[in-house]
Amino acid sequence: MFSPEIYIERRKVLKKSVKSGAIIFPANNIPAMNYPSNNYPFRQDSSFLYYFGIDEPGLMGLIDVDLDQDVLFGDNREIDDVVWMGPADTIQNTAKKVGVEFTFPLSELETRIINYKHAGKEIHYLPPYRCEISGQLSDLLKIDIKEINENASLTLIKSVISQRVIKSQEEIEEIEKALDISHEMYTTAMKMAKPGLTEREIFGKLSGISLARGNGISFPMILSVHGETLHNHHHDNTLEDGQLLLIDSGAESPLHYASDITRTIPVKGKFTKKQKEIYKIVLDAQLAAIKMMKPGAMFKDCHLKAAEVIGLGLKKLGLMQGNIKEAVKKGAHALFFPHGLGHHIGLDVHDMEGLGEDYVGYDSKIKRSNQFGLAYLRMAKALQPGYVITVEPGIYFIPQLIEEWKNSKKFKNYINYDNVEKYIDFGGIRIEDDVLVTEKGHKVLGKPIPKTIAEIEKACN
Repeated sequence: MFSPEIYIERRKVLKKSVKSGAIIFPANNIPAMNYPSNNYPFRQDSSFLYYFGIDEPGLMGLIDVDLDQDVLFGDNREIDDVVWMGPADTIQNTAKKVGVEFTFPLSELETRIINYKHAGKEIHYLPPYRCEISGQLSDLLKIDIKEINENASLTLIKSVISQRVIKSQEEIEEIEKALDISHEMYTTAMKMAKPGLTEREIFGKLSGISLARGNGISFPMILSVHGETLHNHHHDNTLEDGQLLLIDSGAESPLHYASDITRTIPVKGKFTKKQKEIYKIVLDAQLAAIKMMKPGAMFKDCHLKAAEVIGLGLKKLGLMQGNIKEAVKKGAHALFFPHGLGHHIGLDVHDMEGLGEDYVGYDSKIKRSNQFGLAYLRMAKALQPGYVITVEPGIYFIPQLIEEWKNSKKFKNYINYDNVEKYIDFGGIRIEDDVLVTEKGHKVLGKPIPKTIAEIEKACN
């Protein structure tokens, strides 16, 4: 955990923003895998980590805004728990490590909430994403479990987002620790990507690196020779000469901050001419988008710039045609680039997405589009210093999508379907880095991971 002063200051800022009432932050519990005593690995709730910093289950953080009081509810381990799990520090000592003065047994929380409700005190909580936490809040607040999410505090949601979205120096250092792990994962993958190897073997090796050096992967790894499927979690293919292996993965630092990197690797270490041409377009799009990033720049404009570079590159190859600015405005490029350019990253790989993606990436000045492709842009609003954003353009040849658009003659003035069909078995290429918005511009975080064609081919061989 960070120093107690950091957590004290975070809670102080939150109290000032929320202004009145009480705030409750449930810690996550240990979820059962396939029967009650066989568990998934524990992962603490990110907002609980941000404000209370304690990486243990079965706790409840409470902030009384009116009394300027921070409280931790939890129980010390009994002897049976010690036998199976070993000793642990007391709740009282643990609370002091994060600057919390008041501690009570978990059984006393309900009485405190009842008293608050009798006094007419507003109780703020964030929308839960786990059913057991929904049930816990339902029992505690006497709200129908079906109405728990709709009764979450919008004031608290917006306050938490405005605070967590700006990364401190300590947080940036944690993200870079995660990126150090990613560097080892990707340079290892580049050496491994040979014909005859299965995706599963590389997946297992990279997962092992993330576990050995940090807290494991930050999201289910995408590692596939079928990169045209955007979120492909299938790992049973055998690598063949001439294929591309797309890997989109991240690691968690010791304090659970995430990295999120994508590289596309030629199996056997050499890109074909066709692969080089498409790869260069994607890289040019990524570099052009990153170059635009600075305080005040609209991230939607960065996305559209990447789309335009992709469109112009594909036009040179005869896959797109006509006025590319017009094509991008109408969404014709989305046949090849059907997702958004990037998203916030921090304690969550899609940072705070569970609090409402539109609150994180949009505001009163910019609303989400309903256009195919552009609608998937998770972050669109103006950039601010302290934002850490992924930048991940791609080009994909999705056979089913190509067939559907061709049959309906969609955007036939902008897409040369006869030439596109020559790429039907190409797969996909995506390139992703994590970028900090600085006071005057931007910084690509982490030790550089091979990214140019020459760098990747050298790393592979």
